[in-house]
Amino acid sequence: MDTLGPISERRELVASLIARICDEMRLPVETTLASCERLRHLRLPPEAAGDLDAITEAAAGVSSLLSTALQLQRAELGQLVLTPEPRLLGELMDQLEARWRDRAQAVGVCLMVAYDGTRPCAALVDGQRLEQVFDALIGHALDHVRGGVVEAILKTRSDGDAGRVECAVRDSAALYTAQYLDGLFGAGLADVESGGMAVMLDLALAGRIVEAMGGRLAANANVGAGATMSFNLELRAAALPGAGAAVAANAKTRSAHVLVVDDNATNRMVVEALCEMFDCSTEAVVDGVEAVEAARVGRFDIILMDIKMPRMDGLTATREIRKLKGAAGRPPIIALTANADEDDVRQYLAAGMVGVVEKPIKPERLLEALDAALSAAPRHIGAAAAA
Repeated sequence: MDTLGPISERRELVASLIARICDEMRLPVETTLASCERLRHLRLPPEAAGDLDAITEAAAGVSSLLSTALQLQRAELGQLVLTPEPRLLGELMDQLEARWRDRAQAVGVCLMVAYDGTRPCAALVDGQRLEQVFDALIGHALDHVRGGVVEAILKTRSDGDAGRVECAVRDSAALYTAQYLDGLFGAGLADVESGGMAVMLDLALAGRIVEAMGGRLAANANVGAGATMSFNLELRAAALPGAGAAVAANAKTRSAHVLVVDDNATNRMVVEALCEMFDCSTEAVVDGVEAVEAARVGRFDIILMDIKMPRMDGLTATREIRKLKGAAGRPPIIALTANADEDDVRQYLAAGMVGVVEKPIKPERLLEALDAALSAAPRHIGAAAAA
């Protein structure tokens, strides 16, 4: 006879026991962290200070793991608490980029964080929970990518007082197995060894948070390498002092077809990835000579032009493109360059360019330049012509 009762009752008992263990473990861990903080005020020898840093880091890691486990436990029991408040979505993404920038640089990853929508734009959402989801996805990506690219984007789409928020984190890691991606946000925690318990618990909790918000986290393999983790949420607009009340997207530049001109392969990859984040299709060439030949067909809505290139520089290429007849000579051309002082900008504009985006490229600065250029120019081709 089963003296512990039905399986559901046993599961609740085990869950309750695990939660109690986590709660009781937190006290000595927090005590350790407090003691480390007090020790920092003492004059310790260098070797002791190093040991103190190691102890603090280890204790902080355990504390975070226990906190995540408890939150996941509550989520499994339907006790996850959401506190929706008005939050500026662009500001949320700015803070996300600042928080992860140094860690990405430390592992040689190009991190691109972008907000695609109007500024200011406020929505009624639990901002801390939304950040928690992005943190889990970016943390997982950085654990798997070395020397590649990680992209995080939040797009807003408006419909009156309601709005759709589309969120995604994409990486260029080595190939993931289908089994791994299918179980990434499940109760089985996928393949824990591949990412570490802390990362997988974060992902499992992220999945429950998104579900509590009315969405669903999905992981899909990219064409080629890496994966994209995405989710959509339906949010209501919110009013903030000095903020717009609509959750709306800036749709002026969507579906533009872009020619990317740069002799550096990494730069081309970054710019093309950003354009894709903004729903723009791209073609790429490596110098001014190829840019002029590509422009002759008249299939581009905008051209992003590097300045210093072999064979033909960006200024000369721009002048040659402006000599082309009809639509081929009219697309807006934006300079992509590290040289952007007043004298340089005057030269670019005199050659026929319409704007400048400084390198290293910031996603929102590129989006602003695309919006400004395309809203001022007739849309003569569009992405359909690239098909």
